[in-house]
Amino acid sequence: MSVPAPAATVPPNIILRLLASLGRHGTPLVAFSIFIGLALPPLAAAAKPLMMLLVYAMLIMSFLRMDLSRLRGGKHLGAVLAALVWVMGICPLVLGLATLFLFPGLNPDIMLALVLQTSAPPIMSGAAFAILLGFEPGFCLLIMMACMLVTPFSAPVIVHALSGAALELDPWSLALRIGGIILATAATGLLLRRAISPARITRWRHSMDGVNVILLMVMAFGFMDGITAKFIAEPVRMLGISALAFGVSAGAMLASMLVFRLITGEAEALMVGFSASMRNMMLLVVAAGSIPGDTWLYVGLSQFPIYFLPYLVRPLARRIHRRAAA
Repeated sequence: MSVPAPAATVPPNIILRLLASLGRHGTPLVAFSIFIGLALPPLAAAAKPLMMLLVYAMLIMSFLRMDLSRLRGGKHLGAVLAALVWVMGICPLVLGLATLFLFPGLNPDIMLALVLQTSAPPIMSGAAFAILLGFEPGFCLLIMMACMLVTPFSAPVIVHALSGAALELDPWSLALRIGGIILATAATGLLLRRAISPARITRWRHSMDGVNVILLMVMAFGFMDGITAKFIAEPVRMLGISALAFGVSAGAMLASMLVFRLITGEAEALMVGFSASMRNMMLLVVAAGSIPGDTWLYVGLSQFPIYFLPYLVRPLARRIHRRAAA
């Protein structure tokens, strides 16, 4: 009797090299994934149910790669507190006042979307974008966690002040959800870091970049669910809302970088820019339970600047790395 041949397997080093290649081309691939989701609506629909799992996976990856030794001694404490006040206090105030004075007749649903955007904490995948640009994720993670901790108290106040009773947020529900997410992902990521060893993580860093690229691409597919049909039905309106989302995000990033360049290094100023411009609106949507149709539409279209801004700031990131190495 002949013995069946063993099934062919891909050598682990080949997989690591493929992932590393993905990681080296991460920012253009992630930006292009938006168009893949638009071009393939069934793929977008299939990816949408995976989005929360992807968020957890990216947070675990970020904590896994977080070098705690660089954060000891309170080196970044002052910058993190300043970023917290800026991102969760000053930015909502400035955007709210600007919107009320410049666009007094704005669609209430779009106004609510802008309020959600500016009162939400930074996206949980912000550290993944920082990694793709070659920056250590610790500072970005600290800003994100600080902002998420105050969100249950700040978001309901900001939303009520700027949009009235258009949306009600339960602070206790928000606090429990946010606390659970941070504790679970931090514990998992840091335990995995200890089990794998920091030396091996450093050796595999480019391959881990590739894993982040895959996670971000699949998430982009999910965000595009239903957007293609809207673009076909109302192209001019969709382009207008997309331009508004781009303008708000790019303006927040530029203002943050200019302000924080006066008090921090270039890399830290860029990370604050990411935190101020890339907001986790989905967290507030989940907490609220339901939102109007046009508000949800803006949430989807706001992913365009989130996925494209990291690609657009690549030249700046390279310049920061060159100066740091000089």
